Amino acid sequence: MFSFKVDEEIEIELMQQHHKEELYALIDHNRDHLREWLLWVDKRKSAEDLEPIIPIWIRNYADNNGFDAGIRYNGNLVGMIGLHYIDWKNKSTSIGYFLSENAQGKGIITRSVSSLLDYLFAQMKLNRVQIQCAVNNTKSIAIPEKLGFCSEGVIRDGQWLYDHFEDLVTYSILAVDWQNKKK
Repeated sequence: MFSFKVDEEIEIELMQQHHKEELYALIDHNRDHLREWLLWVDKRKSAEDLEPIIPIWIRNYADNNGFDAGIRYNGNLVGMIGLHYIDWKNKSTSIGYFLSENAQGKGIITRSVSSLLDYLFAQMKLNRVQIQCAVNNTKSIAIPEKLGFCSEGVIRDGQWLYDHFEDLVTYSILAVDWQNKKK
């Protein structure tokens, strides 16, 4: 199954059914932290709640239509990263991610996204990658900003989050931008 080495500390690995307990433990331990920005957290009440979702992730990968993968830091599952739907006609996709509270501040997401961009542009020959973040989620916004993404604007009330709307800022980077940044 899909596994992608980012560097000596970080590996990205497609989640499978045998990971459901470990993934649920990560979500449950970080429930309050993740709930601040992610709507699906309250829907994950047991490892069994992941059973119908994991095959969808595997099918998306098999269909070359994105993936949802765990991020391992020194062997420990500390978050997830994924490509949402891949628009092959327009050679574009979007990236989503989350990280456990205790793994923050180590550059894990920045390094993971950077390595993934190398792969998406060089190997998959995509042209555009997008990231959307809640405007008040400063830690998430820092990732595309550090990596040279361009802010394309704010989608007002773009996401319903439990009891309120959140504005979303959309960032993008093109293959040519990434190539120029790497020079």
